Amino acid sequence: MNNVVEKIIGDNIRKLREKAGFTQEYLATKLQLNGCDITRSAIAKIEVGQRHLYPDEIVLIKNILNVTYEQIFELK
Repeated sequence: MNNVVEKIIGDNIRKLREKAGFTQEYLATKLQLNGCDITRSAIAKIEVGQRHLYPDEIVLIKNILNVTYEQIFELK
């Protein structure tokens, strides 16, 4: 994936997480409880575009944050 796109998507996830009032640690814990092997550090790297997202992570993040795919992938 394009680095610029990854940074935008990561920033979207950060903003949506913060809007939900969740910390990176809380989001990582919720993902872990849903069977996703991820750490707070990995969440931080996703949010700055330094780590790729896997499809299962995207689905779980969408559900945990109660957002749409459009909100996650908005490229404006």
